[in-house]
Amino acid sequence: MPVKKIAFIGLGIMGLPMAVNLVRAGYTVTGHNLTDDRVAALVAEGGLRGGSVAGAVADADAVITMVPDSPDVREAMLGEGGVYDNAKPGTLVIDMSTIRPDVAREVAEAGTARGLRVLDAPVSGGEAGAVEAKLSIMVGGNQDDFEAARPVFDVLGSTPVLVGPSGSGQTVKAANQLIVAGNIQLLAEALVFLEAHGVDTESGLEVLGGGLAGSTVLQRKGRAMRERDFSPGFRIALHDKDMRIVTDSAHAAGIAIPLGAQVAQYVAALKAQGHGSLDHSALLRIVEQLSGR
Repeated sequence: MPVKKIAFIGLGIMGLPMAVNLVRAGYTVTGHNLTDDRVAALVAEGGLRGGSVAGAVADADAVITMVPDSPDVREAMLGEGGVYDNAKPGTLVIDMSTIRPDVAREVAEAGTARGLRVLDAPVSGGEAGAVEAKLSIMVGGNQDDFEAARPVFDVLGSTPVLVGPSGSGQTVKAANQLIVAGNIQLLAEALVFLEAHGVDTESGLEVLGGGLAGSTVLQRKGRAMRERDFSPGFRIALHDKDMRIVTDSAHAAGIAIPLGAQVAQYVAALKAQGHGSLDHSALLRIVEQLSGR
């Protein structure tokens, strides 16, 4: 049966615009969040108020979770009164959070044992990608379940791809976060380098963006970094969590990520300095500190 009713658990910076896009696409979306103002914002766009996880999930054809970290996913899925206690057999359960691959596998196994169809489907694209419905969606799970969820993914993003069995989506997302952090760090270094030599950074970044140095990171983050506008699209605290997933997973696999490990330390340092609520482009501040600027 096609998905018509969706429960959306977690209406944060990413979750709310994703849920709104599903409403606008014609789905019945019932939301739940720890803070009521985000649910009210969804209701204002035509969504429904769940009142609780149980209330949101009970009649859903699909459940989407978009919460901060692995413990939050465990609690939402496996906790008393959570998704697994209330979802009807055959429900698609799609976790779009960014969590540890081993936890994604654990959650999938527990869901399968209860007759649920579980996918891990983390996303990349930040707040802008969520608002514009241009997210890249990395999916781990069963081919048939992916095809069942594909119409939902097509509303939320431009690149939904099944990358392997359960946990694979989270592994690819970890690689994504490694690349993004490295790109932001190098963009920050390049920007401070240009400023130190008196170059007009607006035109400098424009020409860099047109060559091999061009990237989505430069396109989406360059102007705000020039202006020192670190309003959060993706918070340092969350990227710190993601980089710990990267470094822990690399250690478990016995592989070296020397540049990634260095950037992970810079991200952790920013968080330790009290900047966890800033956008991850605030890595620029570390470069300025190291440069005495």
